[in-house]
Amino acid sequence: MSSRPCRAGALLAALALSALAAAPAAAADRKVAFTVADPRITESSGLAVSRLHPGVTYTHNDSGGVAQIFALGPDGRTRAVLTLAGASARDWEGMALGRDDKGRPAIYVGDVGDNLGGAWPYITVYRIPEPKQLRSQTLRATAFRLKYEDGPRNAETVMVNPRTNRLYIASKLFSGALYEAPARLRTGTVNKLRKVGDAPAIATDGAFSPDGRNYVIRTYFGARLYSVNQDGRPGKSLGPVSIPGQEQGESVAFTADGRSILAGSEGSGQPVYRISLPEDALPPKAGKTSSSGGDDDDPGGSGKTSTNLGLIAGVAVAAAIGYAVVRRRS
Repeated sequence: MSSRPCRAGALLAALALSALAAAPAAAADRKVAFTVADPRITESSGLAVSRLHPGVTYTHNDSGGVAQIFALGPDGRTRAVLTLAGASARDWEGMALGRDDKGRPAIYVGDVGDNLGGAWPYITVYRIPEPKQLRSQTLRATAFRLKYEDGPRNAETVMVNPRTNRLYIASKLFSGALYEAPARLRTGTVNKLRKVGDAPAIATDGAFSPDGRNYVIRTYFGARLYSVNQDGRPGKSLGPVSIPGQEQGESVAFTADGRSILAGSEGSGQPVYRISLPEDALPPKAGKTSSSGGDDDDPGGSGKTSTNLGLIAGVAVAAAIGYAVVRRRS
């Protein structure tokens, strides 16, 4: 979101991040993949890894600007700017790679934020073709209007299942829920979003793995990995993933190989981290079986008890509640 957290909110966020940094999942390898270099990108709220251009990651600003997507190279520099004709940027909060009606790679971006708590009668997801030639250009956007079956709500998480090409949106704040769009989105009508599962409180972004076996949902304070059922529907929780402290962490995506996630933040010149996923959370390699013997809440196999995780989760949730309230009032 475009508003900046106040000192109290930042303190609460830092407290939760410090607690989560001590969790067993923190053993995962993480490093800076690149730093966003473009001064125009000050509120990066979504990430998506290109399917056509190796090493390219897409991002976008939050709200109040031009409807544009930035294509970043491996060094974090902007290689192209894609302008969406026929689109507005009221409150862009997430993006994902999917396919269009003809099966071609496409970029989805969600104008799904609602900081006023239900002021907007519907939300909009825009789709553009992923360009074969990576150069700055204007592309005509297809707009899909959507409504939640149980009333409007704020959201920042937009995901597309690569197996089914179905769109999912996770609501934000305390009663986090995952919503599923129709199998085929239609223009000229309002598409209904139906609740199909739960989501972490304060969800700020999410993404499916390239093979569609897993998905991740992040918050300001960490992330959680989930399985995907054979029918493409959301499955069970596979455990937490620790994310380094960030100024205002609002974006996540899987790397092209599906073995790591990228985590980004709002703010100027922010680093994007590459975080390796636990081995037992990945599909087993050919000829090998999973060696996982740990608890679902301890995917790193660290052997820690659930007591520490419970204490850490308690601190994080308390900080999340205070942080969200302060942000909403600021």
